[in-house]
Amino acid sequence: MLQGDVGSGKTIVSIIAAYINCLSKKQTALMAPTEVLAIQHFENIKVLLKGTKIKVDLLIGSMKKKEKEEVVEKLKTGKIDLLIGTHALLSENVIFKNLGLVITDEQHRFGVNQRANLKNKGLLPDILYMSATPIPRTFALTIYGDMDISNIKTKPKGRKDIKTIVKNEKELVEVYELMKKEIDEGHQVYVVSPLI
Repeated sequence: MLQGDVGSGKTIVSIIAAYINCLSKKQTALMAPTEVLAIQHFENIKVLLKGTKIKVDLLIGSMKKKEKEEVVEKLKTGKIDLLIGTHALLSENVIFKNLGLVITDEQHRFGVNQRANLKNKGLLPDILYMSATPIPRTFALTIYGDMDISNIKTKPKGRKDIKTIVKNEKELVEVYELMKKEIDEGHQVYVVSPLI
C-alpha cells in the first residue's frame, strides 16, 4: 500500500511500476473510483508515456457499447499494456491476456470483493493500493494482512504548502470575501458541501 497526500506523487510511482511491469511483457490494470478520476489518469498517463511502446487505453461505464467491445477485444489479444478504468474493469467480459499488476487508486472506495475480483483476473499479479487517506499500520495489518505499507512524506519539488483555515457559520461573510479576493486575482474557488 502506498499512502501520500493528494499531489504527493502516488500516480508517478504507479506509472513507474506499470512501466516496469509492461517491460516484463505483462499487462497492468489501474482502477479508479470515478469516471472523472479514471479519465484524468488516462489523459495524464498517455502524455507521460508518449514516446514509449506502451499502449494505454480506457474503459469506463459511460462509453458506447461498441467502444467497450473494441477495448475488451484489444485487451484479450494483448494489444493493450495498461488499461485504466472504473468498476467497468470488474465486468465478466473483461479478460486480460497476461495481467501482472493491479493498481487500485483510492482503494478505500472499493470493497474487498471488488479488489479481489480484479486481482483474480490474473495469475498472482502484483498489487499496488494507493490512498490519500492515512491508515495506521496496525489497522492496515488487521484489514489487509501482511502488507508492505509505504508513505510518501515529502512534497514534490516546487509544491506550495497547503493552508487550511477553519471558520464557523458566524464567519461566513469572511469566507465569501476570501473567495471573492481569490476570484478577483484570477484563481479558482470550489465548494465542497455534504448536503445541497
